[in-house]
Amino acid sequence: MSLTEPFWSATFEEVTQGYCEREHDYFCLLCGESIEKGIIYPVEGRLYDAAKFIHHHIEEAHGSVFQYLSELDKKITGLSDHQNQLMRLFFQGKSDQEVQKEMGIGSASTIRNHRFALKEKERQAKVFLVMMELMKGTTKKSPVTAVISEAPRSPKKKDDELQVSSAEYAEITQKYFPEGTLGRLEHYPRKLKHRLVVLEEITKRFDPKKIYSEKEVNAVLETAYEDYVTIRRYLIDHGFLDRAADGSEYWVKSNGEEQEKQMNRKQELKQMYREVKTEAGVYQIKNIQNGKVWVDATKNLKTMNGKQFTLKHGSHTNKALQKEWNEYGEDAFVFEVLEVLEQKPDPFFDLADALEKLENKWLDKLQPYGERGYNEKKKR
Repeated sequence: MSLTEPFWSATFEEVTQGYCEREHDYFCLLCGESIEKGIIYPVEGRLYDAAKFIHHHIEEAHGSVFQYLSELDKKITGLSDHQNQLMRLFFQGKSDQEVQKEMGIGSASTIRNHRFALKEKERQAKVFLVMMELMKGTTKKSPVTAVISEAPRSPKKKDDELQVSSAEYAEITQKYFPEGTLGRLEHYPRKLKHRLVVLEEITKRFDPKKIYSEKEVNAVLETAYEDYVTIRRYLIDHGFLDRAADGSEYWVKSNGEEQEKQMNRKQELKQMYREVKTEAGVYQIKNIQNGKVWVDATKNLKTMNGKQFTLKHGSHTNKALQKEWNEYGEDAFVFEVLEVLEQKPDPFFDLADALEKLENKWLDKLQPYGERGYNEKKKR
């Protein structure tokens, strides 16, 4: 799927409507179809002039301009598959809760953060377009302008501006972390110097020897600030964290020899992960003080450690379980595998269905509801 050459020279309004009007016709910018003026077009018993028929053509041939553009290659749209899917659901008018349920990610607040990120991308695109437009008229520079724009800024001057004394560092952390540097961030700073101090403190919450998933990074950042998506992006942009190209792994960024060691360790961990066979099954988190349990199923029982991690950082999805974890403390809970799913070497074996049945078996057996547990009854 590609765009017509006139698409790239069309105005913003023309692109939005999907066509441009010419002297003798209406031209579809999406496929190049020409709708000649002065002709009446019959459609299912109705008669359309050219101006109305071009709208009918776009709807019938392309669904909508948005639908057509959303199906273009990511090299053209600049959107990841994840962003594209979010925008399609937003275009359909779905609420944050509906989008979260359909995509199965995070919570409603997570979706609000994604909306914010897309809005920011829109603002950046506007600035870029204006700069490109202004650049078209600056093929010649005056000698003074050329000197100012081309002279590199002194790195030393830049470094001097960002220097922070011990006293100033303490003052900044006290201002933005009134409950202590392991507490919540009061608000995100605008000044670059203050921002770097805040990001450095947040980075200390990560283990420099560990490789994190995006979900684990979000769990850590949520303990610092509600808008963890923005914090995560700035940690990457300012070089505090690094990540894999597909966003599947994150780690604390280091320099020189230490960075090489970290990368080698990362490769070792990946190799170990490949060599260890994953097992699906059902497990429970049991409160040994009152006997209440949380029963859950997973395609990889190793992710139980991730659940413990989210509980430690106060971000588990089950509020009742999280509340009692906070109340009783970590030592009051044990993680136990109830049953490992036997996976059959059958090409028609449905892992998800088998896992759901196994989970239902243990839910029926333990009845972890009300006073006996933290689960909520499923509608079957």
